[in-house]
Amino acid sequence: MLQSMLESGRLAQEVVARSNASQRNKILEKMAELLKEREALILEANRKDLENSSDLPPSLKKRLGLSASQIARLIDGIGVVIRQPDPLGQGEGQRRLANGLSIEAVHVPLGVIGLIFESRPGVAIEATALIVKSGNAAILRGGHEALESIRVLVECWQDAISASGFNRNLVQAILDPDRRHVTDLMHLNGLDLLIPRGGPGLIQRVIREATVPVIETGVGNCHVYVDESADITMAVDIVTNAKVSNPGVCNAAETVLVHRNIAEKFLPVLEQQLRRHDVVLHADSESRSYLSFAMPATEEDFATEYLSLDLAVKVVQDLDDALRHIAQFGTKHSEAIVTNSYSHGERFLNTVDAAVVYWNASTRFSDGYEFGMGGEVGISTQKLHARGPMGLGALTTWKWIARGQGQIRI
Repeated sequence: MLQSMLESGRLAQEVVARSNASQRNKILEKMAELLKEREALILEANRKDLENSSDLPPSLKKRLGLSASQIARLIDGIGVVIRQPDPLGQGEGQRRLANGLSIEAVHVPLGVIGLIFESRPGVAIEATALIVKSGNAAILRGGHEALESIRVLVECWQDAISASGFNRNLVQAILDPDRRHVTDLMHLNGLDLLIPRGGPGLIQRVIREATVPVIETGVGNCHVYVDESADITMAVDIVTNAKVSNPGVCNAAETVLVHRNIAEKFLPVLEQQLRRHDVVLHADSESRSYLSFAMPATEEDFATEYLSLDLAVKVVQDLDDALRHIAQFGTKHSEAIVTNSYSHGERFLNTVDAAVVYWNASTRFSDGYEFGMGGEVGISTQKLHARGPMGLGALTTWKWIARGQGQIRI
């Protein structure tokens, strides 16, 4: 089955790869129209998914749900993708060698991209919009809990593609819930790229077992370091936003590190604020001396991506101590410092090894929509070939074009 999907996707992709941006934008414009027209149908399918997934953990159930406002935001994201410049054919500029040969590296599509994701049906909209705009084909494998939502959304994509004059197999989905298809996709010879979006278990399994190219995405053990010169009100607001605004996502903060010299003033204020949101603090012994309701933290707490209203807390000696902790426990996703010290802010930005690093801002901004990309295919935490929120450019590769007049190598 998957081999047939790959072959039909390849045939559709080869045509789209030769199209111009306005033709590909037409697909996205039609998709935006269909999302508006079929909103009730989409929400009904999502309601069925939610009813069939009553045993899901709250964080996953929140990811699974769709609302009219979320659909409107996804439509807006498609509009942003439409307005972005076409990455295809863009290059570094021609160079002429001494022998007269003209060479240029230009962006071309990757080909057929597999996307495995859990719970979030909106991924089938935002990620696919980027895949299509960049001239690629998609094979989607969503979680069984989102099956009805994905079925309706892929029908929208296929109808939009057909109405725009292209082969509807440009976007396909594996709708059989049998888990063997995940394994088969990881070993689908000829698939150009596989992107997993989900929990650590899924991502690590794909990285460990796949025999096709893979992008490592999403596991976010993110930190906020509150430096000794931090503005306390600002720091409380940033930590609260990074933890509470949506605790079940990969860019939520999981640990707050606090400079020893500010801990006595900062931690009681932070605790008071976070208790309003029912956040459970897991704190080291020094932190607990300034807190009233924290539970003891273990080594495992500092290595955990909670995806819940839990937050690890640790007092550190200084910036160097914070940097060591982040290097040990961070997952190279998103890290933040709150400080009024220019030298400390710049040092943090230049030293921390992560996809996104912030100075006086919440980690929750690590998102393709927030970065002006219209969405993302995933947030890459690796270094090759893409890093951070993956937009249009990350879904292309290079082709070297050489134009000559009969040159031969001597």
